[in-house]
Amino acid sequence: MYSKKSNKSIAGYHLLMILSAIDGEFAPEEGIYIQKYLADEFPFKMDLDDELDTIATLKQQDWKKHFEFHAQCFLDDSTEEERISFVKFAKTLIKADEQVSEPEHDYYKMMKNIWKLD
Repeated sequence: MYSKKSNKSIAGYHLLMILSAIDGEFAPEEGIYIQKYLADEFPFKMDLDDELDTIATLKQQDWKKHFEFHAQCFLDDSTEEERISFVKFAKTLIKADEQVSEPEHDYYKMMKNIWKLD
């Protein structure tokens, strides 16, 4: 299912999209953070329709594998400093709606564990 490795920026997009949706609702505040990430990571025009389509068509039972895969892609393509920065950004994202659900916390911890950032 995931034969094509993603680069760090695309992997980060997948991670943030899943983190923002895992609690069952996509808060507008979370959308603002994702837009900021996209502006920082893709200063040039980037067509992410295929990426969004991939995420949108995932079955909920496949989210964990997809998330782990992209966390690994990000790990393979980033420095420790970039991972630490991304974790801080992801934490801000999941707190954007002023509540952190258990699934958001679990996925956030899973990402930190994959990156050995505890």
